[in-house]
Amino acid sequence: MPYPEHKLLPADIVDRVNRLERKYSAMGQDLRSYLDGLLYADYLTYWDYIHLDVLLSLQTTKTSFEDELIFVTYHQITELYFKLILHAMDQVADVRCNSADRYIEQFKRINSYFAQLVQSFEVMVEGMDKEQFLSFRMSLLPASGFQSAQYRMIEICATDIDNLIAFQHRAGAENWEIPKKYEHLYWKQGATELATKKKTLTLKQFEEKYSDDFIELIEEFQDKNLWQAYKSLPEAEQQDSELIALMRQFDLHANVNWPLMHYKSAVRYLQRSSKDIAATGGTNWQKYLPPKNQFIIFYPELWTEEERDNWGTQAQKELFG
Repeated sequence: MPYPEHKLLPADIVDRVNRLERKYSAMGQDLRSYLDGLLYADYLTYWDYIHLDVLLSLQTTKTSFEDELIFVTYHQITELYFKLILHAMDQVADVRCNSADRYIEQFKRINSYFAQLVQSFEVMVEGMDKEQFLSFRMSLLPASGFQSAQYRMIEICATDIDNLIAFQHRAGAENWEIPKKYEHLYWKQGATELATKKKTLTLKQFEEKYSDDFIELIEEFQDKNLWQAYKSLPEAEQQDSELIALMRQFDLHANVNWPLMHYKSAVRYLQRSSKDIAATGGTNWQKYLPPKNQFIIFYPELWTEEERDNWGTQAQKELFG
């Protein structure tokens, strides 16, 4: 029903129009043109807003095996969660509010996303037919989940880069330039050929596409990664027990629980009593995935010496019995 022309607009509507007029005038814009745009625009629909048709068209498979759809869909879901984690990390890095409250809010979100990922990985561990997986995986060579750039970005944004260097190379690494540190990051050891110890094609592809981006990100976040952001808080705020507990939980999710779920999946699908099956990228999953072998800890200062020495050991025992 049209609004009666003789009736005055409600005061709150008039106030909003006046505020809009001031907003657009300050930018040299004509409010009338924007109001015309509202008149002509169609109503927004859910499917348009989330690009549903495009989203559901992205789960393309390489084989006719039914369970490959599960595999590709789950990995896409994982990357979307990684995007949310990076979004939360950016807010910690960019908002130096000198208050633990802001960090607590974002670490809660990060841990919530990671908890969903860890819990949902049962889709990969138990949710596919084993023989189908061992068949369709051969059509994916040399692609590998190892090539998740967003996960490497999460690591870079989480901590000082020295904590991501392979353990046996850390002595004196604090004096290296960033490109040299990058060459000795721990995850590169997981993509070496088992027999020759040379870089796999998986690693070569990954480095060719992302190395420049990773080095640039390392340089950008060396003074504002989540550890440095935490250290920028007033000393009293750094002692906030809730914040410390959340940071420790994030450390466990990223460096113990998440890799252990991958290890559990690899054991189910790839382990054999006589000879283990190699991962699609030729990655050395037997040595690379167990947390106790990599000894990657984002925030070693927040753990006791005993906890560091036994990193991931108890969780692995609980997972495998």
